[in-house]
Amino acid sequence: MATRKNPIFDTATTLGKILGFLGVSAICGVLVAGLLVPAAAVSGSTASGSIEFFDTLPAELQVDPPSQSTKVLAADGSVIANLYAENRTRVPLDQISPYMKDAVIAIEDSRFYEHGGVDTTGILRALVSTARGNKQGASTITQQYVNNVLNANLEAEGNSDEIKLNGVNKGVGDKLREMKLAIALEKKFTKEQILEGYLNIVFFNRDAYGIEAASKFFFSTTAKDLTLPQAALLAGLVNSPSAFDPITNPDNAKKRRDLVLSAMLTHGKITKAQYTSAVATPVKPKVTPARQGCAYSPTAPYFCDYVLHLLLNNPAYGADATEREKKVFRGGLTIKTTLDPKAQKIAQDQVNAAAGANPDKWGAALVSMEPGTGKITNMAQNTSWFEGKGKFDSQINFSVDQYDDQGNDLNGLGGAQPGSTMKPFTFAEWLNEGKSMNTIVDATQRRYPQSFPWRNTCETPTVGWYDSTNGDSTDLQNAEEGYYRPMSVLDGLKNSINTATFASAAQLDLCGIQKVVDAVGLHEGLPTRDKDTNAVVDPNPKITMTTIGNLLGSRQTAPLTMAAAFATFANDGKYCAPIAITSVTDQTGAQLPAQAPACRDALKPEVARGVNYALQQVLNEGSGSLIEPRISTRTNFPIAAKTGTSNNNGSTWVVGHTMGLATAAWFGDPLGSQQRAGQNVTVNGKFYTGIDGYMIAGPMFSRFMSEIAPGYGTEPFPEPPSNLLYGTPQYQPPVQNNPVPNNPVQGGNTGGDTGSNTGGSTGGSTGGNGNSGNNGNGDSKKGNG
Repeated sequence: MATRKNPIFDTATTLGKILGFLGVSAICGVLVAGLLVPAAAVSGSTASGSIEFFDTLPAELQVDPPSQSTKVLAADGSVIANLYAENRTRVPLDQISPYMKDAVIAIEDSRFYEHGGVDTTGILRALVSTARGNKQGASTITQQYVNNVLNANLEAEGNSDEIKLNGVNKGVGDKLREMKLAIALEKKFTKEQILEGYLNIVFFNRDAYGIEAASKFFFSTTAKDLTLPQAALLAGLVNSPSAFDPITNPDNAKKRRDLVLSAMLTHGKITKAQYTSAVATPVKPKVTPARQGCAYSPTAPYFCDYVLHLLLNNPAYGADATEREKKVFRGGLTIKTTLDPKAQKIAQDQVNAAAGANPDKWGAALVSMEPGTGKITNMAQNTSWFEGKGKFDSQINFSVDQYDDQGNDLNGLGGAQPGSTMKPFTFAEWLNEGKSMNTIVDATQRRYPQSFPWRNTCETPTVGWYDSTNGDSTDLQNAEEGYYRPMSVLDGLKNSINTATFASAAQLDLCGIQKVVDAVGLHEGLPTRDKDTNAVVDPNPKITMTTIGNLLGSRQTAPLTMAAAFATFANDGKYCAPIAITSVTDQTGAQLPAQAPACRDALKPEVARGVNYALQQVLNEGSGSLIEPRISTRTNFPIAAKTGTSNNNGSTWVVGHTMGLATAAWFGDPLGSQQRAGQNVTVNGKFYTGIDGYMIAGPMFSRFMSEIAPGYGTEPFPEPPSNLLYGTPQYQPPVQNNPVPNNPVQGGNTGGDTGSNTGGSTGGSTGGNGNSGNNGNGDSKKGNG
């Protein structure tokens, strides 16, 4: 379409020739400044000063990659969450619709392919237009790109208060600098590189930086698939994202879009038919809201949060928290994790079903890992990140410690009392000392007085006693009366008999039990703190097994820690630390530090095999046989597990494993100091006089493992050696009281959690019913210790 020439810019006129000459010969040195200040100010001295000023301006632009979104991916490559300070996904120019390239050039810089960074014709046109009272910009796409890069660099450096905006705080010097940098940039990069950079950095909306993010946000499509009307609308947004926002200002957006279409028609980028069709198209955004952060993960928000904390705590990602946040939220990283989406979904289904509507806010968590690698496959809990009507909301991760071993925050609950799930570690030391699991011990003994001669070769003192003749202490108790009798160590573990566990421990070195617990990675989930300053003294304190109440699981331990400990049995005695991140790449494809399997020898293989044999019997015919739906080696596939219940039934567990997968299922009180009893309560419409491990945690474990474990391998467990399995049953009489005890100390755990769980810093484990199971198997723990 022909257009009438403006006589002012027509070089056939005298005025046009003069202006053209001036613009071409001097605009980059002197008239640039003159065009930006009142004409009267352009004297000889001013021009000379401007030339000197222009010459001193930098000509190099630091073009750092713009802030990009980081993706957290599951093991199969599916997206768990996006993390960003600016929602941006960089795309190459050939992945951007030709309509978009033509539209933005037509409306923002029609002479883009003709100028060298600064368009003198455009500047003169803008000057005349502004003089006539119609303000008009003259920045080329190259200049706009320069401005965006400068501002992005300031933002990344934390200097957002120094950002320069046209018409707000940009002065003559700023504009001159921008022009010189634009000229230099054109010498360094091709037009295509500049256009690609511009389209990837430009701001469209607070939730959409760059054309790919804008395409998805406004139209739920990609930059490559933008239609003509969509591309024209987005090109029009660049001038004023708020004024031409199609969501809040659809009428303005349409006018601006149609102006862009008109410019495209004028410059021959579209036909009249395309123009007519496009302007007739209604403005109808199809918004895909940007969901930033782990909180918006639809599949695994708490696992994602755990991964995020691992990265932000890692010095390899920056010297301090600010540098690490910049790397993670602006670096365009691709974080590949260990999460199995199928396992995560089944785990989430089970924890959601555990308490139903859950008005009383009971917690449920289920976490699993591969024994041979430490890879975490799922991490689910029955809460929502955000508040909502009828929802139990929490931002605390029920599965992990409160701090890592360096004292960095993990946003974890710190676990709960593991109850009888601690008993297998005393059993492991029994086997480690070469004793047969068929040995008979005296489970009638209930009194372990202050003078009891515990064997303890550790430097830590022996702490606690069970003795109803001593003050307010009580004798050791089982859940039911029928189990105060001699029995094999195997039967004691199988049926979870407290007095059998103590009778076994009485024949062992408590320091040996301590070494087993340490070797399999068990530790408390809450830190020890200075009693005066409350400062963290030890972020992951040992579970002190020379405090006798801890034989029955009185210290708060995280589900992930328990799963890793049981995985050691499955892995023939090798402990593998849990890992969540398999690879991290930056936007250039460079590999950054991730996690690799970290495994070590912890137990003798024959000991691990003996424990596996015993824990299979727990499910075959012991305390785990009451789990519904049934799961056992006899009824399903080779699988081993142990139930556990705290003193007051406020913390209940099933922890177990196949050869290919270890899982901890927990149900209990996650609130405050976790003192609430799970007794005489209604959960999910069912009344419980006392919640035991097999009742709610059991079905979670059973349904999950039945569905997922076969995919990870359910081969038979290796048999233990005959001397541990079939040794001649031999009665071991109880150790007689000795008037010279091994460093007895009254009370419970010293230096423990400050009021964090039952049996806290003093007094140890206190009374309550335990995990009543088959014929009275129990986790009850009464008395001091």
